[in-house]
Amino acid sequence: MRCSRSPSVRWTSDMQDDTPVIEISKVSTRYGQHVVHEDLDLEVRRAEIFALIGGSGSGKSTLLRQMILLQRPDSGSIRVLGVDLEKLGDDEALMLRQRWGVMFQHGGLFGSLTVKENVGLPLREHTDLGDRLIDEIADWKLAMTGLAPEVGAQYPTELSGGMLKRASLARALSLDPELLFLDEPTAGLDPESAGEVDELIRKLSDLFGLTIVMITHDMDLLWQVADRVAVLADGKVQGVGSMLELSRMDNPAIRKFFDGPRGRAAQEQQQAAGQDNEKNGRSSSKPK
Repeated sequence: MRCSRSPSVRWTSDMQDDTPVIEISKVSTRYGQHVVHEDLDLEVRRAEIFALIGGSGSGKSTLLRQMILLQRPDSGSIRVLGVDLEKLGDDEALMLRQRWGVMFQHGGLFGSLTVKENVGLPLREHTDLGDRLIDEIADWKLAMTGLAPEVGAQYPTELSGGMLKRASLARALSLDPELLFLDEPTAGLDPESAGEVDELIRKLSDLFGLTIVMITHDMDLLWQVADRVAVLADGKVQGVGSMLELSRMDNPAIRKFFDGPRGRAAQEQQQAAGQDNEKNGRSSSKPK
């Protein structure tokens, strides 16, 4: 059973349950003579955790910006939550943005506001809720991400790296989004803090049925929480599948993620965890 959700802005759509949450069709992007994307095709399914990986310059960050209306491709189409982004007017774009949340790599919180004020800001901008209710919702969102109430009175500069990630995630959740974008959610964190963020992402997905799209270089995170992963290289999607499926592919652009020291270590750790779980009668795969 899902938890009840706080009041928020909703924009109804005609999406069916089997309609992809994101549809990317024949997208091409160029910076001068440099081809970033060439006829890219991707689909993100409802309630899955979908990851984009690729080397520097592979276009994953550009694609994320295009999906959240910060940049337009040179050609092709992107549909998010059943809406063609190319056909949106300013008012429609504003309404659509309220249906997703974004956790930026470096937090993106306003330094002049407390953590609670940052989390409550989208509610103040996009709803007519009163201050008291907004504060209560902000406290609840902080609790959802594992932060104590007193953290809300602190400023972003007073937080540790892990706490800053959680606070940014709480703000991304403030409007009860259907879709969550995460930009390098574990970057810069120590292994313990990164593991806690891994668990939090999985918990949010399982509890609320959120569709999550993330960019990450963290192989442990990919093995632990990603349902499907798309590998970008040379302007193309080189492969899409679960980490296990990708690990069995021979494509050199994919192999480099698994054959490097970090990739091998993450895969060995996953295999060891699977053996331990088998001994204890548990499945090592992510719950579907």
